[in-house]
Amino acid sequence: MSLFDRIDRRLTQWMAKNGILLLRLSVGVVFLWFGLLKFFPGLSPAESLASKTIVTLSFGLLPARTAVLILAVWESLIGLGLIGGLFLRATLLLLWLQMLGTITPLFLFPNECFTIVPFVPTLEGQYILKNMVLVSAGIVIGATVRGGRLSAEAS
Repeated sequence: MSLFDRIDRRLTQWMAKNGILLLRLSVGVVFLWFGLLKFFPGLSPAESLASKTIVTLSFGLLPARTAVLILAVWESLIGLGLIGGLFLRATLLLLWLQMLGTITPLFLFPNECFTIVPFVPTLEGQYILKNMVLVSAGIVIGATVRGGRLSAEAS
């Protein structure tokens, strides 16, 4: 076996052993960080669009600040659940429900999400579109809640 093959095998085994944990922790940090920012008015770049979206989806029943505080708690719980590896099924349900809400501005407020609808996203639109990665990460993490693991070798 060549030196390249030995190094490649070791690296692949390390990634299979640690990849899901690192994915879970990194996504958890992102959610906790973004959630914590929303507790402090004006710190989250997503605050305005998020509050506008939630107020619209609640038919105006939730005031903007209350909506943002609910989202702050929601995102912080997702982050803590992922970081701690606790209640992963419930945590992932919260993640996917939050992602459904996060995508709605693309349809409710397309002119705020795109400079040329639907091809050229604004910064807010890019912020929303990157959530496809978070959804995919949630799917990969979810595949492990029953003990599934990555394998460095082909089946």
